[in-house]
Amino acid sequence: MPLHVTLVNPPSPSGSTGHWSIALLGLGYLAAVLEKDGYEVDVIDCQALNISFETVKNELQKRQPDVVGLTATTVTYNSALRVIRDAKKVCPNCLTVIGGVHVTFWDEEALEECPQLDVVVRKEGEFTLLELVQRLEAGKGFDGVLGITYRKDGKIVKNADRPYIEDLDSLPFPARHLWPLDQIRKIEDIFYLTTSRGCVFWCEFCSAVRMFGRRFRMRSVKNVVDELEYLHKTYGATVFTFCDDAFTVDQARAEEICEEIKRRKLEIKWNCGTRVDMLTKELLIKMKDAGCLSVWAGVESGVQELLDAMGKGIRLEQTIKVFGWLRELGLQPAPNVILGFPGETKKTAWKTIKFVEKISPDYLTYYNIATPFPGTPMYDMVIEKGWLRVTDFDKYDTATPVFETPMLKMKDLVEIRKQAFHHFYLRPNYIFRMFSKGPMFGLSAIQTAIEHLVKSIKLKLKNL
Repeated sequence: MPLHVTLVNPPSPSGSTGHWSIALLGLGYLAAVLEKDGYEVDVIDCQALNISFETVKNELQKRQPDVVGLTATTVTYNSALRVIRDAKKVCPNCLTVIGGVHVTFWDEEALEECPQLDVVVRKEGEFTLLELVQRLEAGKGFDGVLGITYRKDGKIVKNADRPYIEDLDSLPFPARHLWPLDQIRKIEDIFYLTTSRGCVFWCEFCSAVRMFGRRFRMRSVKNVVDELEYLHKTYGATVFTFCDDAFTVDQARAEEICEEIKRRKLEIKWNCGTRVDMLTKELLIKMKDAGCLSVWAGVESGVQELLDAMGKGIRLEQTIKVFGWLRELGLQPAPNVILGFPGETKKTAWKTIKFVEKISPDYLTYYNIATPFPGTPMYDMVIEKGWLRVTDFDKYDTATPVFETPMLKMKDLVEIRKQAFHHFYLRPNYIFRMFSKGPMFGLSAIQTAIEHLVKSIKLKLKNL
């Protein structure tokens, strides 16, 4: 009888934002590879279905898997350790495994902090987890399994890294059938997929390069559109999000994907994320023609000096030009912004806020608080400078400051971020623009403005 593996996406801390869509892809690939090799796999996605710790514990006791595998972001790391401790209580003989970006760079610490944890899988985990399960089934040890950190004879052993997967087409599509899609689609009827791994840039706040390599590995155009067509025909899916770090790094390939979508006459809508220096107006026209509705890009800051400090490698003029194209073509611009990066002041933060309102006057995506995640150069800098003030990873939700510089206090950053949202929706120009789209949009804008006005007044009274 094949081994039974249960994969778990742990609950998010109270009040934080979950990442269940990304977990569905990560765990989905792991599950698909294991199923392809004949193993029994099931999934408990706490974030997608709002499942409590107690429910997870009860489910594990009922299922009695041989292997319990957790994924975790930084903000769900503590939650994952709690699930692992519970797993050992109700399934004392199971192998506990954890993977993901956070533990890739926090592997030895995780094993030290949680005696119930057996193995940490670093970086890409599909074939590493498969080999672990095969070794366990054969009664063999984990010596020589690439890409893991584990316990051996009471000591922590860190094996060499596993080479990156070169042929991404060799991976089966994520095992989405293991999720209760009918329930999930009532919450959000969007299907997520990724067409590439790796990044060719080195931003100070991002761990993607260290996690997936400084190279852009791509699935073939056929393989990508095969998955779109499969999801469209199997589930009736019509709305998709490409979760690549930068979908258009290879612009010719992005064009080919658009052409293949049209050739197969797929009536779908989609959005993607990319960089402003990886877009042309001609490419955007083709993307829109193939069903693209929105493009989110890392604006990060409206101050060139801060962009340079981040290692972003873009110019403000590029951002202005690309967001102008997006508005002109009727594509929804979605600027990703970082407030509080080292070197930020109150003055530069407000320059960024006004810059965002200039390039994206109708749509606001999100103001993220600069967060030093393990595995990023920014984390190393903050530790070296002695700026870190919060070590509880539950607070690393990109909405809560966790470090403080001599140039900007944490409490000031919190207030600036709150006021940024109020400022955006209270602009008379924003309300007029919404009315130009129709009475329904205008009335909705007025309602939103009133809500933010009340919040803004309360915030100012609180600070008196």
